[in-house]
Parts: sequence; structure tokens; C-alpha cells
Amino acid sequence: CRRIRERRRRRRRERSSRHQPSAMCWRLTMVAFVVLSSKAPLRGRAFQLVVVSQRRSRAAASEGRLRRRVAKYDHLEVERRWQDFWEEQQTFRAPTMPRGDKKYILDMFPYPSGSGLHVGHPAGYTASDAYARYSRHKGYDVLHPMGWDAFGLPAEQHAIQTGTHPRVTTKENVETFKRQLKSLGFSYDWRRELATTDETYFKWTQSIFLLLFERGLAEQKDVAVNWCPELGTVLANEEVIDGKSERGSFPVVRQPLRQWVLKITEYADKLLEDLDTLQWPQGTLRSQREWIGKSVGATVVFDVLDDLEDDESGGKQKIEVFTTRPDTLLGATYLVVAPEHPLVVDVAAQSENTDVAAYVEATKAKSDLERTAGKEKTGAFTGLYGEHPLTGEPLPIWVADYVLGGYGTGAVMAVPAHDQRDFDFANTFDLPITQVVFLDDEKDQLPLCEASKEATVYGGDFFQGLSVEEAKTKVVELLEERGRGGFETTYKLRDWVFSRQRYWGEPIPIYFPVVDKVTGDAVVASSSESYDEAKHDIRYDAPIAVPLDELPLTLPEMEDFSPGSDPLGCLARAADWRFFHRDGLLYARETNTMPQWAGSCWYYLRFADNLNAEALIDPDIERTWLPVDLYVGGSEHAVLHLLYARFWHKVLFDAGVVSSKEPFEKLVHQGMILGADGEKMSKSRGNVVNPDDIVQASGADALRLYEMFMGPLDAVKPWQTSQVAGVVRFRDRVYSLAAKVRDQEKEQQEHHSQGGDDRIALSPETTSLLHKTMRKVTQDMESLSFNTAISALMILANHLATLNPLPREPVEKLAVMISPFAPHVAEESWAMLHQHLRQTNDEPRSIAYEPWVTWDDAKCIDESVTVAVQVNGKVRSKLQLTRDAKEADVRQLALADPAVGKFVAPDATIKKFIYVPGRIVNIVL
Repeated sequence: CRRIRERRRRRRRERSSRHQPSAMCWRLTMVAFVVLSSKAPLRGRAFQLVVVSQRRSRAAASEGRLRRRVAKYDHLEVERRWQDFWEEQQTFRAPTMPRGDKKYILDMFPYPSGSGLHVGHPAGYTASDAYARYSRHKGYDVLHPMGWDAFGLPAEQHAIQTGTHPRVTTKENVETFKRQLKSLGFSYDWRRELATTDETYFKWTQSIFLLLFERGLAEQKDVAVNWCPELGTVLANEEVIDGKSERGSFPVVRQPLRQWVLKITEYADKLLEDLDTLQWPQGTLRSQREWIGKSVGATVVFDVLDDLEDDESGGKQKIEVFTTRPDTLLGATYLVVAPEHPLVVDVAAQSENTDVAAYVEATKAKSDLERTAGKEKTGAFTGLYGEHPLTGEPLPIWVADYVLGGYGTGAVMAVPAHDQRDFDFANTFDLPITQVVFLDDEKDQLPLCEASKEATVYGGDFFQGLSVEEAKTKVVELLEERGRGGFETTYKLRDWVFSRQRYWGEPIPIYFPVVDKVTGDAVVASSSESYDEAKHDIRYDAPIAVPLDELPLTLPEMEDFSPGSDPLGCLARAADWRFFHRDGLLYARETNTMPQWAGSCWYYLRFADNLNAEALIDPDIERTWLPVDLYVGGSEHAVLHLLYARFWHKVLFDAGVVSSKEPFEKLVHQGMILGADGEKMSKSRGNVVNPDDIVQASGADALRLYEMFMGPLDAVKPWQTSQVAGVVRFRDRVYSLAAKVRDQEKEQQEHHSQGGDDRIALSPETTSLLHKTMRKVTQDMESLSFNTAISALMILANHLATLNPLPREPVEKLAVMISPFAPHVAEESWAMLHQHLRQTNDEPRSIAYEPWVTWDDAKCIDESVTVAVQVNGKVRSKLQLTRDAKEADVRQLALADPAVGKFVAPDATIKKFIYVPGRIVNIVL
């Protein structure tokens, strides 16, 4: 009985509180009472306040009843259900060829590392997905694929340390990445998934290499590399510190190694010229131009004055240099050659100059980076002199490590008065400094390196008082008359060293004849005859291409993946794979593999036709899907990946494989997302945030919304998990708005079963805000200004939350506009709004292909405007006015405003009343 009585009392209290006026309502009623009992002219306004307060109270009560019926948004259940729906229905499957206008939207190939994604990785993926979803709404056929750049050193290093095959590690990593990407609701066409390690993929990577080989763009060269015997590998310049490996501090030596080189320099002009046709960030375009480094200058030839043997043609040995400043030639006081220069080799071999030999040997322990960045200048005098091509004066020839053998001609004419490095070297070794370019005869501070238009060049007996440009032309003319040089264009770009002495990469499809070491004859194959290093040689100078119908050439199965002490790499130990018989002769396969860059150079082509077993890509498919309309990725790939991909594409264009000159029409770089400490996310710093945790706690839509709302797409932004709660509230509000419309309409059907038009009209304020939002969001989607688009949607959602009853139209528009950023809640909201259109067992209708919103510019104008009221130039109040308000009405309203009345007495003399319609009111006393 006590429980029953308590339950009854609780129900009475709930019924009482349900109809209890709010505190604000009581205050407004009290104010109205006071006003009604005082000044009669304000009674009408007070009555309106009371009516409004009562209406708001009733509306709040009605909204409260609806809110109580709306279930809490279960992000885990909703997101899982819609992701299953998209996969079952193949919602984002792209057609084989576009049926109309197309958009090819591509993310830069991710490398599937063992640690999986952190929250910084999805920023670019979310941006490209938002634009892909928007494009579908706009009626485009969209190709939005995903795959894996799966070859590479990290998987091989893990294999060496653990004994796990790289293939196994890579597969596990791919599964982790794929699960994480799917959990974020990205609209990829997963039927087109591929990995560079797939045999069906690298078969065509190998075929492109053979195309380069056949066209003379792939050749072998002896290239000086950083070889670490202890690690058994070649190291990049950045991996060598003070002559030792960064990992382990083992000794590193510079030694020549046979390498495959791709002749990208032959495409330097095309790579440079076609940059003007691209919609790329200016910083990236500038980086590409600087890396290609086109320089217009002159070659200068110096005869060597020495007792060394003449060159092969019987003439004097020569040193050829390239300079962009031929105007300074008469200021050259010595010559510098690289330790790798052929002249230095001859000096070391034919003379007793032990200093040169010792210096060359010491240089081998330095990387190119150390040599060029070192502040302390070192060198050795060769004992030789070069003849100045104009004056005939002998110039001493030095060997110094700040000149690189692989850059330019490996020699420079030293002009210490006009070059900083030459100036430092001359001061170190007390060499003469001769100034020939002047800005001010008495005040010039050397070195004077700038080629100023105001500078004057003095050339001794050859010319006097010329400008820099005039002097350049004059000097080159003199060189050409003497046959000692001329104008020339060179490039900073070097040919691409394509070999890697590693296991986990695409095998290079080349093999070589094996010959007898004594006779040079081909070795006849037999069951008993195998390669014997003591008796046989491999003819590396006679490379043979693997036939196309024998591709792919796959890697051998090996248990030990370590490179070992042999610079040829671990594949050299796989004798059963390396050596084989063909047509009765013995051959040896290439043991170098391709770099990781290879697979990522052309994957955008294969995505368009990934199931084609007969060709790299079908010509019709290529013409309709390519080029890529939007390419999204990090700025760290601004140079090499983009340059190499463009090079391969241009080769394929010249071969007739593709129809466009450039692969990526528009490029966007997403900014890096830093840890909460403002540092780059890394395990060592302990600031990594796993997206799985955010998805579990707040949902994929919340993560997507937050990453796009943090700031401009290309800006660097710090991650703050605490701020995710803001977008969670926004997402939940969108869901509650859709649920409110659904419940309203259900209630209307229950009370008005007789039918009729129950649509709720939009107020002028709502109409204006809706159309302005649709215009703003559309413009922001086109410019990829996603943060401001989301901000506009938040403003609209906040406004709609105040409406009761809530019209259907703006909520439908809101669901469509939020779909690119938060697809799960958009799908759920759309399904709720259209339940009445489905039969009981029908599948829900996806929002993915609903038409994008349209707006009317005429409705983007507000019915009313807020105008500031100034008194003697200071803002004292604000008025809400119609756009066409008359000045007399505005004056009456302004003077009746209590805030203005504090500064304008009833008997005050108003000297001037200024009203600028829609802008400002100024009362001058």
C-alpha cells in the first residue's frame, strides 16, 4: 500500500511540474503587471510580452514531450548498420566507364605500417570522401578507390628482426588499415582495392620498366653510394652522420656500385613546362621547379697544363665547367674538381702526390650531405694548373669535397670575390681574390654574390663598364670565338637511381648471359654445369629483357632476408632462382629490386581498370576516367613522388598508352594534425591518438566532423580530444531534429486521419537562413572550405532547434548538406524522414545519391536588419528594422528606445538625425 501511495504522489508531482510555468514566465508576468499599472502607452507592448511568454511556455512543454519520445542516438549501432548496408548494396560502386560527367577523386597511396592509423591520417581521407559524396549528390559518376603501397623497407626490417615473411606482415597490416578505414565510413569502391605486392599488379609495374628499357630510358651506371658493410646495405645521404650510419654508428664508405638509372633528365623540359597547366598549390609548383632547377649559363673549357698522359683523342686533358655567371670568368683565380673526377684518379695513379690520394680516401667516409653542408673547407692541391681560356694565365687545380662528382661536370671555376664557398676556400688556403663586378668601388663587401642590375663589370683588356647581362653575352662570344665554350642550359635534376639491394620489392625483369672467364664464350647449360665464380663471369653489359608473356617475375622464397656483406643484396644468395637455363645456355637474373616509388608511380591508372588481365589499362576506360580530378595527400610528397609519377605518365603518353599529358589535374595538401602537445604524433613522444578509441567513444561521424571543423584543410592543427564533445552535440541535434519531424507527423496523422495538407510553412527568417546556408555550404564545398561549411550548418541546426512546430523542408536540406561530413547520421535522419514512403519490408533509401540542395538568391536577403543607433558617434543601442523602414518611423522608434533615452532627454535639441537605410542611425545633439 505504501508503494502504491508513493507512486500516486510521484505522478501528481510530475503532472504538476509538467504544467508549471517557467521562472522566466513568472518574471515576465510580474514585469507586465508593473507596467500595466503604470504607463498606459506601454501596455500593449507588455501584453504582447505576456502572450509571447505563454506561447513559449506551451511550445517548450510540447517540445519536451517530443524530446522525451526521441531515443538517444546510438552511434555504434547506427554506424555499424549503415556500413553493412553500404557494403551489401554496393552503394559506392563506380561504373566501368562513366555514363555522364565524372569525378575521379584519389587519396595518395598509404603505406600500411604495423602501428595502424592515428587520428592525423584520416584528415586527407575525410576531405576527399566529403568531396566524393558531394560530387555524387551533384550527379557525377564518382571513382573513389583505395589501395596499398605495400612494398618497402619497414616490412623487410621487421622480417629480418622476427623471421616473419614480409608478405605475412604486410597482409596483417593491410587488414588493420582496411578495418579502420571502413569504420570511418569512407565511400570507397572496395571492388577496386589493390596492393603493389599483388602479382596481378606488379606484373604491369615490370612491364612499364621494360618499356623504359626499350626506349633507352633505363640503363646501368656505376654510381657512388653510401655502403655500410656492417648493415649490408646502401644508405641515403640523410642516414649518414659523421661518416657513420645513423642506426648503429657503423662505418660507411663511398664506393661505386652498379645501379639501374632512369633517365628522367630527358623529360626535364616537359616536366617543367607542363606545370603551368596544373591546379596545384603554389608551394608545390615552386618545389617542383626548384628540384628540376633549370639554369641558363655557359660551358667553359680549361686546358690542363701538366705532364700527365693526353686524353684518348690524343689532345690535352681538359676540365669543363658550367657556370650561370660567365660575367665573372675574369675573376677566376683557381679551379676545383671533385674527389671523384677522372683527373684526380689520374693524378693519384701517375704521380707521387700522396696528399691527394689520402684526401680522396678520407672523403669516401663522408656523405654528399656532409660534404656540401660542412662549414669548414678542406682540400688538397693537385700540383696541376689549368689554362685560363681568355687570359692564358695558369690557374692552380685543387681537389675539394664541396664539389660533387655526380653534380654537373664535377668541376667548378672558383671566383672567390663573387661566391661564398669559393671565398671561404680561398681564405682557408690563402688563394688570390680578384673582384670584377662592382656596385661601389670603395664600399663593396666581399663576396659580392648578387648579380644586381646596378652592378658594373670590368673585364681588363677585353671590356670595361658593362652591365652584368652585357658582360655575360660578351664573355660567351669570346669563348665561342676561341672554341673554349658557349651558351648552355643545364638542370639541377639528376637521373633517378632505381636500384635497391633489398628483398621486399619488385624484381627487375632483366637477365644477363654467363660467360667463360677465359674464353668469353657463353656457358653451355648442362645438368652438371652451374655458375662458378672462379670460372665464370656475368655479362652485365649485355642486359636482356624478360619476355612480357613471362611476367610477373616473382621473388624467390627465402628464410634469410638480411642483405649480408655482398653489395649485390640478398637475392644474389638465391642461386636456384638467380641462375637458370634457356636455349641451352646459362643466364643470371638481376638481383637488384625496384624502389618503393615504383608501385606508387602509376596506381591511379590501374584503379580505373584493376581487373584487366590483358593490358595495363583499356584505352577507352583511360580516356573516360583519366586524368584524376582531385588528388589529396601530404605536402611531404611535394617533390619526388609527384615528379616520378609525372615522368612515368609522360613516357606512357609518348608510347600511346595514355591520352593525357598529366596524371593529376588538381592537387590539395591536407595540413598535419599534431598531438595535444603541439608536436608531431609519434609513439616515442607518447602523443598518438588512436582513431579506434574516438570511434568507440564518440563515433565515426564525430571524428570526421571534428577533423574537418578544426580549421582550414591545409593548415597545421593540434588535436584536442576534449573538443570532440562539441561536434557530438551538433550531430545529436541533427538526429533529434529529424526525429522531431517524424514524431510531429506521426502525431498529426493520429489526430488528423481525415487527410489534408499538414505541411508547416517556413517563416521569413527561417527561409532566409536556409537559403543563405545552402549557398554558403555549396560554395565552401567547391573551394574545400569544409570548416566554414560545418559552421554554417551548426548555425542552421541551432535555429531549427528553436522552432515548434518544426517544418520538414529545412531538416531534409540539412540532412543532405551534412551527408558529406557525417554520412551515418545523415542516412539515419533521411531514413526517419522517409519512413512513410517505404513498405514494411523495404530497404531504406540511401541519401547518397539524393540531389544536392539549390537556393534562390532573392531569398537570401533578410526581411529585417539590425541597425546600430549612435548618439554623438557612440553606439548606445540597436534596432531591429525592416529593410524598407521609413526615416520618420525609424526616428520615432529610436527616440522611444529606453537605452537611447538615457542619453537623449525628451526636451533635448537634436541638431541632426542621420539614417543610412540598413546601416546606421546617428543622433547628433
